[in-house]
Amino acid sequence: MDRNQLIETYERGVDEVLAAVDGLTDDDLDRPATDGGWTARQVVHHLADSEMTSAIRLRRLLVEDAPDVGAYDEEAFAAALAYAERPIAPALKAFVAARETSAQLLRRLDDAQWARAGTHPEHGSYSVADWLRIYAAHAHDHAEQIRRAVARA
Repeated sequence: MDRNQLIETYERGVDEVLAAVDGLTDDDLDRPATDGGWTARQVVHHLADSEMTSAIRLRRLLVEDAPDVGAYDEEAFAAALAYAERPIAPALKAFVAARETSAQLLRRLDDAQWARAGTHPEHGSYSVADWLRIYAAHAHDHAEQIRRAVARA
């Protein structure tokens, strides 16, 4: 995909997630995943935290020279931040807001900004373009994970 297609895919991720959770009950959100993975509720909280983390990574790549953007322990976040217990409405708002503000930035970048890079401990060299390739698909993948978890009823 070219840059514009990736940005459009990134932007559509919001609609995919919102459609996947639309009308879900607490029972739906808390249904155990057949593969032992996260429930739909936990996925939504992960999306919010991941999106906020990724938004900071993007900004650091654009502002700092060769930043180490860091990794984070998703399982530790899920346990310590009570992903299985909290309502999803605030998490959805955080996810949407972080994604919309990042999309605004992506639409304004010039070629030099697209080439800016730092280091990620798991991926090595990590450019703005790399960031977008990863996050363009992220919400879509998790929306599908939510649909699979709910469909098992």
